[in-house]
Amino acid sequence: MTVPAGIGKQVRGRHYVAISQLSGLPETTRCDVELARTLAEARGCRSFNVLRIDDERKEIALLDYPSLGDEPFPPLGASWRVHLPTSLVTFRAYDHSLNRPILHRTELLLPESHPAKPACAVLTQHCESLGLFENTAIIGFRNQWLQLIAQKGYTLSGFELVPLGNDVGDDSSGTYSDEIYHIERYRTALSRSSMSAPVQSLVRDGLLTPNMSFFDYGCGRGDDLASLQASGFAAQGWDPHYRPDAPRVTSDVVNIGFVINVIEDKAERVAALEGAFNLTSSVLAVAAMIGGADSVPGARLYRDGVVTSRRTFQKYYTQGELQHFLESVLDHDAYPAAPGVFYVFKDRAVEQTYLIAKSSDRSRVARARLASVVAYRPPRPKAALLPKKSESPEALAYLEELWTCCLQLGRVPTIEEWPDAVAAQSLFGSTKRALNACLAHNDLAVLAQSEQGRKDDILVMLALQFFQRRRRFTQLERRLQNDIRAFFGSYALAESQAQKLLFSVQDPQLIASACEASSSQGFGWLDPGESLQLHTSLVERLPASLRVYIGCATALAGTTTAYDIVKAHINSGKVTLLKFDDFAGRPAPALTTRIKVRLRDQDLDVFDYSGQYQPRVMYNKSRYVNEEFPHYAEQVAFDEGLESLHLFDMSEHGVPVEDFHNVLARHRYEVRGFELGRATTLPPLDAPCGAVFRYRDLIECGETWHQTHIDNVPQSPESYNALFDLATQILDPVVDYFGGIKLTYGFSSKALSASIKGRIAPKLDQHAGCERDRRDQLVCDRAGAAVDFLVVDEDMREVAQWILEHCPFDRMYFYGHDRPLHVSAGPAHSREAFEMIASGTRRIPRKLQF
Repeated sequence: MTVPAGIGKQVRGRHYVAISQLSGLPETTRCDVELARTLAEARGCRSFNVLRIDDERKEIALLDYPSLGDEPFPPLGASWRVHLPTSLVTFRAYDHSLNRPILHRTELLLPESHPAKPACAVLTQHCESLGLFENTAIIGFRNQWLQLIAQKGYTLSGFELVPLGNDVGDDSSGTYSDEIYHIERYRTALSRSSMSAPVQSLVRDGLLTPNMSFFDYGCGRGDDLASLQASGFAAQGWDPHYRPDAPRVTSDVVNIGFVINVIEDKAERVAALEGAFNLTSSVLAVAAMIGGADSVPGARLYRDGVVTSRRTFQKYYTQGELQHFLESVLDHDAYPAAPGVFYVFKDRAVEQTYLIAKSSDRSRVARARLASVVAYRPPRPKAALLPKKSESPEALAYLEELWTCCLQLGRVPTIEEWPDAVAAQSLFGSTKRALNACLAHNDLAVLAQSEQGRKDDILVMLALQFFQRRRRFTQLERRLQNDIRAFFGSYALAESQAQKLLFSVQDPQLIASACEASSSQGFGWLDPGESLQLHTSLVERLPASLRVYIGCATALAGTTTAYDIVKAHINSGKVTLLKFDDFAGRPAPALTTRIKVRLRDQDLDVFDYSGQYQPRVMYNKSRYVNEEFPHYAEQVAFDEGLESLHLFDMSEHGVPVEDFHNVLARHRYEVRGFELGRATTLPPLDAPCGAVFRYRDLIECGETWHQTHIDNVPQSPESYNALFDLATQILDPVVDYFGGIKLTYGFSSKALSASIKGRIAPKLDQHAGCERDRRDQLVCDRAGAAVDFLVVDEDMREVAQWILEHCPFDRMYFYGHDRPLHVSAGPAHSREAFEMIASGTRRIPRKLQF
């Protein structure tokens, strides 16, 4: 399956292609897609708009993004994954997920004529400039993505990222007259868990470093100061409300963030801006709110801005208006750093340095006006049900509290269960009218769903109660009594349904159907016809029959919360409970205890792996949890990375913990938290470097080294990683095919390079590996590693041709049929092959032809 360049997008080796782009794929790939579509339709696939093509896994996923083109980062609605070699189709619905996968760079999947394509492209550029795409392992899910945006000092509004500015409130119930308001500016100051957008911009653009002084003019509660000081910055600040007595001192960098937009007096606004600039010796950062008054519910026009329902003033600018205001007041150029964020330089030298470094990113064109986002509100109840006075914030808040109570109960509360019956009567005239208003104000389908869930909870509880001594109805707690009356009519009818549910779990077909339905909702890993395995935190979200099936096992083995993984066997009437060492905190936790419960003979077997046995690691942990589990995104990236190394048989039980880490170490990998990264240690020189060589062989080789025995040991762990890749990706395969080879030139330190007679190019040839110079810069920008070698009695052109056809090399230089061949492995994998043609005293590279 191949996807031509320029069609769709690629993420970690997988191609995403919109249905509208299908005609641009090769015929063979289209045939594979048609086969996948046919197989998926048999599993209920009726609607999808994106294909995910994974050539390595021979898998095509049919993805349905219902809001593609309507949202900048549309969430995934459903997925049908088709494994072509086995025709296995795995379905997953995300409609109930609290953390749905999302799609990025959507402009690459939209037709040229789509009206949202330009906005998506601009948004992608902004995301790139903020570094939001740097860690692709954590951005694929909505919650983590929005948290990352907030950490960068922004919020997502429509198709734009807007700086986190001032808290304008969302209470639309306030009423105002035309009087002169007493504006409480300090109430706009936000408490932030990370630095604000302008301060993050200063740090990101290198305009604020720890050796510079920083002053926050209008610092509010001082969150930016605290964050900077904790990071070693010399930061001070002043605020007219929170720090009125703090001195205002001249500093290299001054920030006046989201201050001018809360000052209702124009002259005072100008004075604040000038005051901040007068304290600046290098650069002033200015941030203000971008958008319009229509984005603030309940706001009223006042002077050149609005007054919010919290009695705060907000002046909204367009990007161009803000730039013009800054330049007209300060008589200096204002450079946009982000929407609503500008730099004004006092030091011209710093200004020029900034412009040279950022010239490709600069633009003096004002950004588009922030589109207002109108939040959905359900229809208001009829006036007869909701008296005029009950439209107050207190009444609406009470309706929300009452609705929450209804959802928790799954039904209408009895009078003793009301959150505050007296308040209901006071606000609405009676509890009945309050209830009617609450039901009219909300979606009853949500309450019906809650009701069904609560009924299932009670049936599961009663079914498992048959394993214990039966309690009389009068012995039940009051709420449960009310539940049984409301949902079942009587205790006898409830017990009858519970008993029927208990007996039903003897049917393997019923269990198989429940396991399949659970897997389609993301609750665990389904081995079709065999078992469902999932984390115990998901058990409570399973169908009632499956919860009873597992509950029968825990009636013998204890509560599921004492374990990490539960395995429900479909046909054998068994349930296995697994306990791991720090399951939540490790990407490859070790199994410590296994309990197999045999339901048919009401017995169990216990296997303890913490003693004489060596605990074995778990592979593919992400299979058994879902996207709401902590560190899920990182776990998925870890599992995919481990599988891509092909070091372990992922279909089998894990190897012992010590063996697991030893295998990784031999291949120059290590586990750091939830990250599977390259090794950061220096191995012994006699340690294996691939299947044939030692590190010493690639370091102590060549004519010059044998003459001088100079200290030629790499100092960077990355150099050893590169040497290992060179050995395993190129040298080992060559030896395996051609036989023994002779290394003529390998790693070359600065000392060895200086001793070599003749023309060499350490900055280009990659023999320096990943070593760094005194300025901490790579000696060779291409990184990687290189070696020259000779296969005795072989035509080196044939060797070069074989490498070109079979190995993922970076660069290769052919010097002659009987001369050593230069070949490198590096991150670029450019596969550039040249023949070095003699021309006088020099050699000129020409593209190698076969």
